Amino acid sequence: MDWHARNANFNDLIKQLFHEKEVEKRAEAARQLGFLKDGRAVNLLCRALKIEEEPMVVNRIIEALGQIADGRATLRILEKLKEEIEKPEIELDKLKVIFIIESFAKIKDKRALEYVGHFLKSSDDKLRQLTENTFDEIEPDWRRIVEKARRERSIPDIFKVNM
Repeated sequence: MDWHARNANFNDLIKQLFHEKEVEKRAEAARQLGFLKDGRAVNLLCRALKIEEEPMVVNRIIEALGQIADGRATLRILEKLKEEIEKPEIELDKLKVIFIIESFAKIKDKRALEYVGHFLKSSDDKLRQLTENTFDEIEPDWRRIVEKARRERSIPDIFKVNM
C-alpha cells in the first residue's frame, strides 16, 4: 500500500471512529487503527477514549492504543483504570480491565504499575496472573523490589511515579 492509499485509509478510519452512528463500525475503526500502528492516531484515539461511552468501542480504543504502544496514551488509559478501581468489585468491568492491563503490557510505561498493582491481590486468578505478567513485562525485577520495600510501603506506593 503506497503512502497516499495508507493516508486515505487512516483518514477514513478516523472519520468512522468519530462520526459513525453504528457502534460496531466505530469499534472496528478503532481496531483497524491499532493494526496500522501509526503514531499519528495516538492523540486522536485518546480524544475518542475521553468522549466515547459505548463499552465495546472503549475496549477497542484501549486495545488499539496498546497495539500502537506509545506512552502518550498511558495517562488517558489510566483514567479509565481509575474509574474501574473506584467501583465496587461486583460492578467491575472485568473485560475493560483486561484490555487495559494487556495494553499496558505492550506500552511498557512504568507509570501504570502504581494502578495496575491494585490487581496483584485480585480474587480473580486470571486478573492476578495477567497483572503479574504485565509487571514482568514492564519491570522484570519487580518481585525483588516489592520484597525489599514491602516492609515499609504498599505496592502502589512502591511504584508511584511523581508526575
